[in-house]
Amino acid sequence: DKLLQGQGVDMPLSETGVQQGEAVGKYLRDVKFSKVYVSNLQRAVQTAELILKNNTHCSGMEMVSEPLLRERGFGVAEGRHKEDLKNMANAAGQSCRDYTPPGGETLDQVKLRFKNFLQALFKEMLDMSGSSGQETPSVALSAEDAAMASGDLQGASAHVLVVSHGAYIRVAIRHLVEDLKCSLPAGVKMSQLFSPCPNTGISRFVITLSRTESGPVLSAARCLFTNRKDHLEKLQEPE
Repeated sequence: DKLLQGQGVDMPLSETGVQQGEAVGKYLRDVKFSKVYVSNLQRAVQTAELILKNNTHCSGMEMVSEPLLRERGFGVAEGRHKEDLKNMANAAGQSCRDYTPPGGETLDQVKLRFKNFLQALFKEMLDMSGSSGQETPSVALSAEDAAMASGDLQGASAHVLVVSHGAYIRVAIRHLVEDLKCSLPAGVKMSQLFSPCPNTGISRFVITLSRTESGPVLSAARCLFTNRKDHLEKLQEPE
């Protein structure tokens, strides 16, 4: 069951995955999403469908299928046990996170996909806000296989749900924090911030944009939390 799917193995959710999708949908049920972007791989689409099905405000909302949100490609390691990837990395003298299998995507290639997605997302957010001034209110960016959603939702002009995958989200969070200088919650540990995202783990960011003649500009970014999995606790309790 611990197979590395990446992009090449496009399987639907397992029974456990469906239960996790239902749980995160109930957890996010009261968030009124303005837009939903989802990786076009089956497991992400199903997760997004379960989130929307359970949502008080957004049941039936149309999703935007976005190939830029697909999981990191793992080349020859796809369809094999995750332990095989660790063995390949060890043989190459690299950490598993940094290692790129033959035919796979490098971390920089994944980051470039996320940057291209953000550029399109920011433009869409400004269009949705309808603000006539230079500054727009905070935009809540969310991600998920995981979801990115938004924490202090008060005052945000748009709430966006982005449903993607664990390895991709890890790269995305690192870009938001290290490259875009996102502000962090007090006392947060970097090891926790950049830890692997669990299935249906939730990370929440609030984005503030400025409107300029050349397009949207990021004014501020704030991380509320990453990799939250409170909604999974009841699933893990013994019967």
